[in-house]
Amino acid sequence: MPPIYTKQFHILTSQTDAFRRLKPSHLLAFVQEVAGDHSGLLGTGREELAKRSLFWAVLRHRVQITRLPEAGEDITVETWPMPTTRTAFPRSAVAYDRNGKELFRSISLWVLMDTDQRGMVLPGKSGVQVEGLLRGSELAVPGSLAVRTMQNQQRRQVRFSDLDCNGHMNNCRYLDWVADTLPGSFHSAHSPREFSVRYSSEARENETLELSWELTQEGCLTVDAHRETPDTQSEHSRVFSVQMQF
Repeated sequence: MPPIYTKQFHILTSQTDAFRRLKPSHLLAFVQEVAGDHSGLLGTGREELAKRSLFWAVLRHRVQITRLPEAGEDITVETWPMPTTRTAFPRSAVAYDRNGKELFRSISLWVLMDTDQRGMVLPGKSGVQVEGLLRGSELAVPGSLAVRTMQNQQRRQVRFSDLDCNGHMNNCRYLDWVADTLPGSFHSAHSPREFSVRYSSEARENETLELSWELTQEGCLTVDAHRETPDTQSEHSRVFSVQMQF
């Protein structure tokens, strides 16, 4: 099996925002889809892992955007696994328009989770092997983000439509929540150039998350989501965090 997998996508209007630009949430969905397809071809897909009571989960994403494609465009996304680390399986992806010009590139950090215990299984103990490739153009994995108090707060509840086949809130949906922290008037004049997402814990149906966010004058949006606990603003209660540069 070739170490690089390629797939074409047609951008649907339903995958774009009010300004016909591809939503960051759907951008991540494309990245995840090609990762899943390639994993299946490599013998490490969902069905094979289920036999071992394992499933893939993503810990971190970083995306650099040259241009967001618009409704009606055809794009090509290629992906390849990078060398496995002691704890995770990093994977890169790059997207191109029909003229071969780069649209965006990403790196994602994947881990194996135990289906029953919902705990992480280290690669060396999982029995899962993925041959990695380095092409020299891969992005660095985003670092951690310190918990801090921010200017704006909002509560939002996880609903059924937010869930995926693993029974928790789909990580792509987090970016729709992030987009909703800013009004359409801002989005009309600004498009994201880079973003990083850090996933800390699962969010389940009917859980209420406390969103905190702020936008700097330099156009950097930071969003932190915590589940409601006696110590809501702590690393232990954190569900996800995002930094997005416009």
